[in-house]
Amino acid sequence: MSAIKSKAKGPRTVHRCQSCGHVEPRWLGRCPACTEFGTLVEEIQGGVPPRAGAALVSNGAAPIAATAVPPDDLTARLPTGLAELDRVLGGGLVPGALILLGGDPGIGKSTLLLQLLAGVAGTGGSVLYASGEESVAQTAMRARRIGAALPTLRLLAETDVDVIVGHGGSSQGGRSAGATPPTVLAVDSIQTVYTSELDSIPGSVGQVRECAARLMRYAKTQGVPTILVGHVTQDGAIAGPKTLEHLVDVVLQVEGDGGSPYRVVRAHKNRFGSTQEIGVFEMRGGGMIEVPEPSAHLLAERPKGAPGSVVVASADGNRPLLVEVQGLVAPAAAGFGRRTVAGVDANRVALLLAVLAQRAGHDVLTQDVFVNVAGGLRLVEPAIDLGIACALASSNFGRAVDPHTVVFGEVGLAGEIRAVPMAEHRLAEARKLGFTRCILPAQNRARLEGDPGMELVGVDRLSAALAAL
Repeated sequence: MSAIKSKAKGPRTVHRCQSCGHVEPRWLGRCPACTEFGTLVEEIQGGVPPRAGAALVSNGAAPIAATAVPPDDLTARLPTGLAELDRVLGGGLVPGALILLGGDPGIGKSTLLLQLLAGVAGTGGSVLYASGEESVAQTAMRARRIGAALPTLRLLAETDVDVIVGHGGSSQGGRSAGATPPTVLAVDSIQTVYTSELDSIPGSVGQVRECAARLMRYAKTQGVPTILVGHVTQDGAIAGPKTLEHLVDVVLQVEGDGGSPYRVVRAHKNRFGSTQEIGVFEMRGGGMIEVPEPSAHLLAERPKGAPGSVVVASADGNRPLLVEVQGLVAPAAAGFGRRTVAGVDANRVALLLAVLAQRAGHDVLTQDVFVNVAGGLRLVEPAIDLGIACALASSNFGRAVDPHTVVFGEVGLAGEIRAVPMAEHRLAEARKLGFTRCILPAQNRARLEGDPGMELVGVDRLSAALAAL
């Protein structure tokens, strides 16, 4: 009888509605209380609440004034050995930070992670890489291929989260008590690990959230930067509950076109730095190679004297990028024009075609139109509007744009050219690469003192920009 009572008081799993808080002993597709579908998530109830108790994060310390915290505890950073990645992180890894690294399958997440760990291990640090998707031999083979096989890089093939934190030196795991905490812990991926206290399969909402919470407590209590690799769904979101992104300190996304060697690492969330920085890499056989001067790489194969080719001074976050926008206008084969777009928003191209026809006297709506951003990058800012319109007009005329001219500006529905931010940074990048002339919004031109190294042509209408070109 006593054994039955003690079992009843121990932890048990329930399913709680994430909308109204209603609790059910088993999973249901629809919550009987609020009638919402798919909101019941498995949780642990009873015993010691796994996510309760701030003492697990603060080690039971009493509150202290922010001014009393030593500056070193606030500014200490651990370099990753990759300057482009350190740029995105804000200077390196922060002790105790929980980082989520996401991206499409095959984009290079695991490769970038191994190179990061090798950079830390190469400076005397000890790193632990726990993989739930590969064996130790497979991980070691990939590490040797990219030159990341080092004695201080420890590999572990494990999916039990308690075993992983135990090898990481946490007494909570209970499996490897007394182990020395590593300098950095990496888990690849969060969708493959599980805790035996939940009955659901690895990758379920309850398992992902609970395992991430335990790794978060490990990172905070041990002061070990912990990196979680996350899978991405078909719509581009990181698989698992949205609360996972709220739980972590940093969310990094690896982006890129499968047909292009270039990869962009972007911070969608960063509690320790800016989210306006990007890192550019090139995927090669030996791993991810840093591209410190992406504009020069993107323009290296630009054809000069070809109609439809225009260099646009774009910006991604705080980083200016010079990219080649290519436009092609051809006779329609089926009697009506079709649109093929790569690297920019197709709806934006349709809008610019209408503005060209109605405001600038260049009607190509009945012809086939092709727009491409060279290098496989995707541009979303409105400053590329003028470049797209100029590339299409250049192709339609059959006349090339001066190869030493760069353009930028937003195009409105009335055909006006609107000012864009970071004009000085865009011009500095263009001047560094040898461009001598720039077509830019008149408002931006009026705010500039003058540029002795470049001819600046301010325009307020699309027709004026085409005439200047």
